[in-house]
Amino acid sequence: MAKIITEVPGPKSQELMKLRQEYVARGPGNVTPIFIEKAKGAVITDVDGNEYVDFAGGIGVVNVGHCPDEVVSAIKEQAEKFIHPCFHINMYESYIQLAQKLADITPGEFPKKTMLANSGAEAVENAVKIARKYTKKTGIVSLECAFHGRTLMTMSLTSKVKPYKFGFGPFAPETYKIPSAYCYRCAFNSTYPECGMHCVEHVERFFTTEFPAENVAALIAEPVQGEGGFIVPPKEFLQGLKEICEDNDIVYISDEVQAGFGRTGKMFAIEHFGIEPDLITMSKSLAGGMPLSAVTGKAEIMDAPSPGEIGGTFGGNPLSCVAALAVIKKIEKENLANRAEQIGNRMVGRLKEMQEKYPVIGDVRGLGAMVAVELVKDPNTKEPNKELTGQLQKYCYENGLITMSAGVFSNVLRFLTPLVITDDQLDEGLDILENALAANA
Repeated sequence: MAKIITEVPGPKSQELMKLRQEYVARGPGNVTPIFIEKAKGAVITDVDGNEYVDFAGGIGVVNVGHCPDEVVSAIKEQAEKFIHPCFHINMYESYIQLAQKLADITPGEFPKKTMLANSGAEAVENAVKIARKYTKKTGIVSLECAFHGRTLMTMSLTSKVKPYKFGFGPFAPETYKIPSAYCYRCAFNSTYPECGMHCVEHVERFFTTEFPAENVAALIAEPVQGEGGFIVPPKEFLQGLKEICEDNDIVYISDEVQAGFGRTGKMFAIEHFGIEPDLITMSKSLAGGMPLSAVTGKAEIMDAPSPGEIGGTFGGNPLSCVAALAVIKKIEKENLANRAEQIGNRMVGRLKEMQEKYPVIGDVRGLGAMVAVELVKDPNTKEPNKELTGQLQKYCYENGLITMSAGVFSNVLRFLTPLVITDDQLDEGLDILENALAANA
């Protein structure tokens, strides 16, 4: 539970911040000025002894909680055997076991294969390479409000300009964007479900006016857009995109880096939409905090690159592989996907009650335990309220709750609680958030 015993940041965090400012580049951003001493489950303890309820989860990395015993034990046991012989030199069983497990749990009743890397961005980069090699085409289509990473290709596919793209061009060629189904701020000024899915119809126009379908290798989409503001599209949107891909021999890539591993109430968010993607990119909660990512997909597509054409020195590190196997086992054994549904229902119920009291909450949305509120200055004009978002974040961490923002307008508070959070911890966090609204809205 939350317990604040010093000012925030406390004196030890302040001293460490001075060293951070002197020796660490300013480019890596920080949501809070807090330095952590330890973390367990859904509670973080800083170096000054303050305790916080964690509603950020390492940006969706700790779905199974901070330092779960099963994962820690698996890492320790593996570290005593070997740490990194490099899979490209000497193979090891845990890489194969994880590839087999990912083939089993990802959607799609067809033969699948996997390659492992280190980060979500690497997974996306490799998925693009694989799709291009398989189709012998070059164009890559992504969505507005998308976030796929900070490397050259993934930054090019990402939609938010500041801070991710501004000043870093030129970008990777033959990358294109189409409108997302951001129903709260529809690009076509329509209202779902009467809209007729103009956002899907627009794709055909795009192929005529911007880039021909015959040259498109892949379309990549997050089932729930994470950094974009937890935008949950109508089923018809993603289903329409998948149908277009099938009609035009385009590889459909589902980016599950943030939405995967039980977060939305199913192992993978795309399962809510009844779609079997050609490729899936994964990272974040895959290994419970260890650096690991994966591309899993149809075997014939995954086998398009020849040996040596994809991979990397640290991809599929043994410590990360055994951690991932332990994470997946814990999600399945404890039915954490079902717990995500319970968390989401509890959060949405409270947040909608807050929305009635505080009209600055323009929208409450989410899927499972991937929940967000969009903050506005006026519910009628929907003018984004970035300033209030920052004020609420500050109040929250000063009073024992870790949150983070999102959205192309930086006016969304997103919540990624560990799925092992207790109801009492969840309610306490929501109480702090409501106090923040009362003090600032």
